[in-house]
Amino acid sequence: MTQTPEKLDLTHQINKQEDRFDRFRLISWWDQNRLASAKVLVVGAGALGNELVKNLALLGIGNVLIADMDAIENSNLSRSVLYREKDNGTQKSITAARAAKDIYPDIKVHHFDGNVVHDLGLGVYRWADVILGGLDNREARLSINRNCYKVNKTWIDGAIEQIQGVVRVFSPPGPCYECTMSEMDWKLLQLRRSCNLLSREQMITGHTPTTPTISSIIAGVQSQEAVKLLHGMETIAGSGWVFNGLTTEAYSINYPRKEECYSHDTITQFVSLDSGVQDITVRELLNQAIKMLGSDVQLELPREILSSLTCPKCGDQEELFASLGKVPTSKAACPACGHELRDIQTFFKIKGDEPFIDRTLASIGVPPFDIIIARSGSRAVGFELTGDAVSVLGPLLETQEAIEWS
Repeated sequence: MTQTPEKLDLTHQINKQEDRFDRFRLISWWDQNRLASAKVLVVGAGALGNELVKNLALLGIGNVLIADMDAIENSNLSRSVLYREKDNGTQKSITAARAAKDIYPDIKVHHFDGNVVHDLGLGVYRWADVILGGLDNREARLSINRNCYKVNKTWIDGAIEQIQGVVRVFSPPGPCYECTMSEMDWKLLQLRRSCNLLSREQMITGHTPTTPTISSIIAGVQSQEAVKLLHGMETIAGSGWVFNGLTTEAYSINYPRKEECYSHDTITQFVSLDSGVQDITVRELLNQAIKMLGSDVQLELPREILSSLTCPKCGDQEELFASLGKVPTSKAACPACGHELRDIQTFFKIKGDEPFIDRTLASIGVPPFDIIIARSGSRAVGFELTGDAVSVLGPLLETQEAIEWS
């Protein structure tokens, strides 16, 4: 029987895919279709992130979101395989996404250019099958850790310095990143968060010294752990793999689970809303929560939001509902008297008597595609603003219909 042009084209596409990944298929347990349907969030597009994105593209991962807020600098070019000299000054997430498409044209890849701690909605974490971290600071790691545990997702952390590195896999309900933090880690984190968070741009004291060789090694192990996870195989969850490049020695370390850890808050029930942050008011969302959980319900945001700035010298107060990630250092000074540093007032819980109850979620600083948690006693429900999914995920979603995630 003669094949139609449409069937011939489909056969050609299948053969092309088989030719590209036929060596992988020689591995007895390998499932290329599973990788093609996988959804991966990569947080950080620096040295580690570059290697992670490169590996995901080479492996044929089907859907990748890359999140970063920084622009490419000349010093990145010696450690970042996806960037070229002509890319200086461009945003890392955008350039990395374009490079991934060059490596594997059939990949669906999108970028998030923004502050991952304060402006990346929790819905993205729920969308992803696995989260890969290519970060260089504790604040971002702690944020990712808590977000992943809220939506019951595994994340794979990588850390490098000079020619040493570590890979850690954190999977609920096991030990998490916060469980591994020492007293010194908390002190350094508080230092980063000090000065009312408004002078954080001035807190940068330097960059971590690394080489492209250690980035490749650590990201390679991260990527391999992700492949194992996506295939349903056992990973090194709850432990870390430490590599010393000076001696080429490696060892594993097991992390104990701290029962009192604040990160172990996992939501088991979610409601996907057709609305986005621009479409629904705080009161409307609260009323939906009351219908499900009763009149004593409270809303809880995944992160603190800035409500106002107050000058400790002259008492001048400025109302400013905004994400902490979008407050520039220039806002620290008081416009009335010139005092250098104003105090900030933040909130993350909503009881229902707040003066902003009739504002939209966007107008009080909630990022798109976020999840607002409603709590009443021991019950908790996550309300996902799924109406924003397409605007955040772009080509990773082909429909604007509300999606019930698996």
